[in-house]
Amino acid sequence: MAKKKVAILTGGGDAPGLNAVIYSLVRACSPKYDLIGYRFGYRGLYDNDFIPLTLETTSGILHKGGTILFSSNKDNLFDYAVEENGEIVKKDVSDIAIANMKKEGVDTLVVLGGDGTLTSARDFARKGVNVIGVPKTIDNDLASTDITFGFDTAVNVVVENLGRLHTTAESHHRVMVVEVMGRASGWIALHSGIAGSADVILIPEIPYSIDKVVDKIKAREAAGKRFTIIAVTEGAAEKGGQAVVGRVVADSPDSIRFSGIAAKLANDLEHLVDNEVRHCTLGHIQRGGDTSPADRLLSVRYGVKAADMIENEQFGNMVCLRNGKMDFESLEVVLGSSATGSVSTGNSKRVCPDSEMVTVAKRLGISFGD
Repeated sequence: MAKKKVAILTGGGDAPGLNAVIYSLVRACSPKYDLIGYRFGYRGLYDNDFIPLTLETTSGILHKGGTILFSSNKDNLFDYAVEENGEIVKKDVSDIAIANMKKEGVDTLVVLGGDGTLTSARDFARKGVNVIGVPKTIDNDLASTDITFGFDTAVNVVVENLGRLHTTAESHHRVMVVEVMGRASGWIALHSGIAGSADVILIPEIPYSIDKVVDKIKAREAAGKRFTIIAVTEGAAEKGGQAVVGRVVADSPDSIRFSGIAAKLANDLEHLVDNEVRHCTLGHIQRGGDTSPADRLLSVRYGVKAADMIENEQFGNMVCLRNGKMDFESLEVVLGSSATGSVSTGNSKRVCPDSEMVTVAKRLGISFGD
């Protein structure tokens, strides 16, 4: 009797831990199942571009960041750009992807991704595909799971760089504004800001007052601390203002890209304080490099749980971590009931302004500009 075949794909922005999930899935599923990996996310599913995933081909990838399957955040097969009569039009090509899976004998599709990628996973489940989702985002903003892999690695990267900026800021008596990822959720800035000894943390959930930020800088100056470190989430905004949009990527499901708040804040502060003000955007280095030990452990737990769900035929669900234990939740619940083909923003998990971590930060003397 032929073994069942499991396919894996990784979509959206890369995150440390993707390879660890692939590594653990292959080992937990072998030798009962054959495994393949579609390359470049859903584009590979459409092009039928895949590679075999075996113990040999996945050897040595546990610690590596990125994804050996590559990724794409622009390919929604339910609204896909194709050329017809010399023009680019958007079409639902999901049936082509399903036909490709049937051709290769794929019984189950495991999708590693964030809200956009998992929205398509939900839509494939609606069309009868055996789908299992695994949540991925360094932003830690998916509400259906306690924590997502990649978050810890990103926090470690930011903390290291805050430490490096401390020394140069202190040497020159400068204000350093450090922009970190997170979109509309402030988890990375909050955790790394506390661990990295930031003096000000600005997050989207707590609109800031520039005057309050100035007050903190001047209070430190009066106390003999002639430098200030500010950690700011890319989607943060001043009270009454809007988040700074760096660019709009028209062919991406997540078209709005926040960027530039650090430069704006630095420019605003230069006219209000005596210090020199510099800004730094950490950008994609937060996603790069080796995966932290904590994320490796979390990722292999996600992978083994996904393998158990394949065995138990618990399809149409996403693996999640609840109260320290692995569990699963329906993709319909995770992504909501938006129409097939439309991109869901999911049940976004945001920082509560009255949460313990915010309170802890304030008790340490950290300002949120509120």
